[in-house]
Amino acid sequence: MANKLHFSLVSPARELFSGEVDHVIAPGSEGEFGVLANHAPFMTTLKNGVVRVLEGDTVKMRIFVRGGFADVTAEGLTILAEEARMLDKLKVEDVQKELDETLLKIQSLDKGDTAKLALQEHYDYLESLKAAMVH
Repeated sequence: MANKLHFSLVSPARELFSGEVDHVIAPGSEGEFGVLANHAPFMTTLKNGVVRVLEGDTVKMRIFVRGGFADVTAEGLTILAEEARMLDKLKVEDVQKELDETLLKIQSLDKGDTAKLALQEHYDYLESLKAAMVH
């Protein structure tokens, strides 16, 4: 039996996954990267995108992350995401509703309001999340 990679993905809200997998592909800030068992240690930042967990050649899980860090050690891969959502548990309609509500909040704020920038970043994140759901 081939070696397995211990993988855990944690967001501020909770641990989304922890277990043994064959392969993980993640959206690094320098480009997408893959990690197998016994990978050389490294640490990198992540950009918004999809983390894919594979068993053999089959994608078993897709998790959308909003930035964060990936840390590969001798013990395995840990992803600390600013925010993470399991794509198979989301509905496009729910994300669209959140997009619409966020847009209304953005439009209700004055141009110089500092909260507007944070809302715009959240809106951009939701748009990229929705795009990942349909691919």
